[in-house]
Amino acid sequence: MKNRIQIFDTTLRDGEQAPGFSMNLQEKVRLAHQLELLGVDVIEAGFPISSEGDFQAVQAIAKQTKRATVAGLGRAKKGDIDRAWEALQHARHPRLHTFIATSDIHMEHKLKKTRSEVLADTKMAVEYARSLCHEVEFSAEDATRSDVDFLCQVVETAIDAGASIINIPDTVGYSMPWEFGELVRTLRERVPNMHKAILSVHCHNDLGVGTANSLMAIRNGAQQIECTINGIGERAGNAALEEVIMALKTRNPEFAVETGIDTTQIYPTSRMLSEITTMEVQVNKAIVGQNAFSHEAGIHQDGVLKNPQTYEIMTPNSVGLTSNNIVLGKHSGRRALGARLQRLGYELSNEEMNDAYEAFITIADNKKVVVDEDLISMASKGFRMNGSAGSHVKKNSSKPAAKQTGSHPGGVSHMNTSFTQESIYEYFNRP
Repeated sequence: MKNRIQIFDTTLRDGEQAPGFSMNLQEKVRLAHQLELLGVDVIEAGFPISSEGDFQAVQAIAKQTKRATVAGLGRAKKGDIDRAWEALQHARHPRLHTFIATSDIHMEHKLKKTRSEVLADTKMAVEYARSLCHEVEFSAEDATRSDVDFLCQVVETAIDAGASIINIPDTVGYSMPWEFGELVRTLRERVPNMHKAILSVHCHNDLGVGTANSLMAIRNGAQQIECTINGIGERAGNAALEEVIMALKTRNPEFAVETGIDTTQIYPTSRMLSEITTMEVQVNKAIVGQNAFSHEAGIHQDGVLKNPQTYEIMTPNSVGLTSNNIVLGKHSGRRALGARLQRLGYELSNEEMNDAYEAFITIADNKKVVVDEDLISMASKGFRMNGSAGSHVKKNSSKPAAKQTGSHPGGVSHMNTSFTQESIYEYFNRP
């Protein structure tokens, strides 16, 4: 039987802390409902003591969430824990999440506390949280820059005090995958009561290895991954949920684990977050970027048209897309152009195809994307440019033409990005 990895989504807490990503109460509740549909195990709804708005959002999500555990964050202070519990107390499955920094640089410069004081605060905070809520998570902030011996002491203290989840954050995204994997393994081996708690990780992406660190943690025994939709979060963001999940699914024999995520809800969830925050993901973002399932290079297009697995290691449908996207541009080959024309209902002879490709390349050299409207215009002129003679290409009326949306390359509906379009006629008749 495969081990089950718990997915702890912190889009509504850590993700929202990123500049430009704040959400109001209604938006947070809406996204929380989608996260439940996606199948996350835990929704960290916010940091209740940070603002009245955050408190209300956590409270509303706690009351409305049916299946997922709802977590609220608080520092290792009674006031924070009280406020978090006040917001969470009506949840079907509440979790109090408390934390304190354990690295020397944080203890000296931020907390102004000694190691003994941090150990005492850890014990107090967890015991107090446990007196209110049956499920308590403890995080050792900046764990990856902490002294390992001291970190083991802190973790042991937290578990003894009643924490059932121990989270190891790479708070500043400093650790390398091999280092992080070794740290997770060390904690499992050296903390005598580690078997009494779930070991969780929370990886930031400052050096671009947040997802890699999360995967390495799983290889070394981590049982919960904290992550965000689209990888949003402080500074360079967090490990992206969609990347972690699809890596586990696509390379499952390497991990032999399972999650409760419905992967077909990944793209809809990503789009909802972008819509709410008005922040689009980068076009080449893994899994959910506009180009993730798009192909322009002729060799790639030829392979994908013959068998998508030649250049796609997962299907678009598996993440909630309707299809891949063959983009016609200057790198495209005859096969992709011919396939698109055939889809539009045009049957071309070899000679007509030669003319069509020559005309297409002329336009593609000057336009980033050649869209269906351009091809229809070219066909109406017999694929001759600048008014040169050419017979009109006949359309096969037995084949229905693809619907022209006027907003997506190739009319592919899942791409939600508008392109500035200029027809062939307009291009060659510029003033």
